[in-house]
Amino acid sequence: MERGLFAQVTDVELLSGGIMRIQVAESVVNNINIRFLDKKTGEPTTGKTRPETLLRQLTTKKGQVYSLQQGRRDVETVLTMGIMEDVSIVPQAASSDSSMVDLTMNVVERVPGGFSAGGGLSGNGITSGPLSGLIGSFAYSHRNVMGKNQKLNISLERGQVDSMFRINYTDPWIEGDDKRTARSITMQNSRTPGTVVHGIKRGASGPLHGGVTIGRLTAGLDYSRPLRPKWSGSAGISFQRAGARDDNGCPKVEDIYGGPLTFSGKAYDEMLVAKLETVYTDSGDHGSSQFVFNVEQGLPVAQDWLFFNRLNVRARQGIQIGPARCIASFSGGTVIGDLAPHEAFPIGGTNSVRGYEEGAVGSGRSCIVASGEISVPMFGPVEGALFADYGTDLGSGRTVAGDPAGVRGKPGTGYGYGAGIRVDSPLGPLRLEYALNDINQQRFHFGIGYRN
Repeated sequence: MERGLFAQVTDVELLSGGIMRIQVAESVVNNINIRFLDKKTGEPTTGKTRPETLLRQLTTKKGQVYSLQQGRRDVETVLTMGIMEDVSIVPQAASSDSSMVDLTMNVVERVPGGFSAGGGLSGNGITSGPLSGLIGSFAYSHRNVMGKNQKLNISLERGQVDSMFRINYTDPWIEGDDKRTARSITMQNSRTPGTVVHGIKRGASGPLHGGVTIGRLTAGLDYSRPLRPKWSGSAGISFQRAGARDDNGCPKVEDIYGGPLTFSGKAYDEMLVAKLETVYTDSGDHGSSQFVFNVEQGLPVAQDWLFFNRLNVRARQGIQIGPARCIASFSGGTVIGDLAPHEAFPIGGTNSVRGYEEGAVGSGRSCIVASGEISVPMFGPVEGALFADYGTDLGSGRTVAGDPAGVRGKPGTGYGYGAGIRVDSPLGPLRLEYALNDINQQRFHFGIGYRN
């Protein structure tokens, strides 16, 4: 019973010398069947999901001794696929052999997909007026394409300056692969403000994003899989075409201070990028240990395509001390080779050095950002937190073409500290923070979800 085995004592025999012989009959799995049930009536129905798509998720196999604990884990695994509303396993004695058991997995399918629309406010602060920062979104999703648990997502977001159209098709487990390899195909066309690198100087007149928006067209293919317990890896390749535009959508090659906006000097840069990433996660909890290493290599297949190597490292360590949770985090990166100015590492802001505006510390070819935070429960879903952040471009700002950080008077190094509250919500933690920086500026930050 402690092991969760599906078995019973069938006979007890008393022997001489105080010895008891106990006969135990274990139930070996004879067959596993999938039964689809109607959501309203509970009666058997025809399902849209292929049975083999569900069966390969199970660790319980034919010929094994049936374990109740293992069965419960299999139920949780199927639920995490996101295509079922309810899952249960019903064991019953096999008609051919009483020592064996037939398993029936009862499943109730979710609606596979549909349309959604929404709206909200962006914190970019790049425009002014009563509708400043307003964003609208429209999306279609299908989470069980062809009954194989494959996912299709099509989304459109549109703001006053921001816009993004994205198509993503994901197969969480490629058929015939025994390593649980996933494949993802993505196409995206986006437009974002150039505030963090090419924004105007503080106090100057004009739009905060300096009249620069970055347009990017991307098409990519990625593969990912578990490597070992707590470790996963991914590899991919993508084609990117990125360039600057003015507010009217016309190509732009120089910013308001005469600095270049692309590396090539043309209206856009093109690149073929190969990517490798390794991730270690101790557990799913935010306060647990995490390590991420990412490398991107620009492949100069064509003569004018960018040739570079970009490295990123991110680490986090959490420690529980009584009711308090302490988290230390670190991130850093560098680029060797061709670098468009808008691809420089921005430092400062809600997810970087708090107390500064987005990108106000600097933008460099290299960067380091470190943070420490202590949070304690206050009441209900509310936590209080104290934090301190530090960031530097390691003196690399001037090596970016046009020195956009130096022209705008950014210091290149800065720190901030302050306090805030966290409130758990269905969207994730809501964060409201008050911070001061090393040049005596004060700033409120609001965010949704955990910091990267």
